[in-house]
Amino acid sequence: MPTDAKLLLLDRHVVESALQAEHVMDAVREAFILHSRRAGRLFPVVREKLHTGGVFGIKSGDVASQNLLGFKAAGFWPSNRGVGGEPHQATVALFDPSTGRPLCILDGNAITTARTGAAGGLGLQQLARPESSRICIFGTGIQASVQLQYALKLLPQRCTVQYVTVTGEPEPAFEARFQDRCAISVARNRNVAVASSDVVITATPGGGELFDADAVQAGTHLTCVGADTAGKRELPDGVLERARIFVDDGVQARSIGECQWAPSLPCMEIGDLLSGTSSFKRSPRDITVFDMTGLALQDLTVARFLYEYAKEKRAGMSVAWPW
Repeated sequence: MPTDAKLLLLDRHVVESALQAEHVMDAVREAFILHSRRAGRLFPVVREKLHTGGVFGIKSGDVASQNLLGFKAAGFWPSNRGVGGEPHQATVALFDPSTGRPLCILDGNAITTARTGAAGGLGLQQLARPESSRICIFGTGIQASVQLQYALKLLPQRCTVQYVTVTGEPEPAFEARFQDRCAISVARNRNVAVASSDVVITATPGGGELFDADAVQAGTHLTCVGADTAGKRELPDGVLERARIFVDDGVQARSIGECQWAPSLPCMEIGDLLSGTSSFKRSPRDITVFDMTGLALQDLTVARFLYEYAKEKRAGMSVAWPW
């Protein structure tokens, strides 16, 4: 047995420094196309509530043609806020499919944030009206920030942003991140904010309906992030029934996404649009929903380019991991 085997560890600082938006979008696009072509596999998702009040999950998969194998262990621990910690926690691991030996362990929080933001951005490119310039975003946390970051980067016009907080009060720190890139203000009435927006982004913990169904106007695009577990939702009844629905994976969306509340409705996988397998020509009055539950393949394609980057730059910490 070899005794000189190494395991590469990439912490948050290494991961974040390498997560350039263009590279992340390329990797996420590749993941969606691989999934569309069924060139990559998704293994059954684990998502379980814990006695501590947290939620623990595992998403895993492989791409045989690329010798890519791994998983992400992740979840949500709301009590972390009480000790000044981040409630979302994630770790990604890559393995050698020939031997089962671990190759690399990476900070998964930064990967999850970036790849989910990039996925939302790809959805905007494919589904939102090109002239969209008015955004309503629910949430002011890390995921809300990255979704807004990608939206402002990819929408061609300078945007006006209304953000919805739990209390209804402004959050100056959130505004400060974006005030040089858009006109941003807190929404005083969430239904009015939704009704006056071209793009609605929901990036909350998914604890319940966020607005009234009739607030959604014809032509609106909705990016839905928060429903990622059975029982979670952000959209009210009646929105999906009026919309053209797009998902990252049909089975998964109907199990843990917004589509769990209307599983009989037709939906299209975003990868089929990106690969050219299917097409969608938006009419000005179409309501579109991108129900994002997150694919293991997204984590793996992003982790692979980070692993290759780290080896090239000699970044991270290499530790002995003998057989």
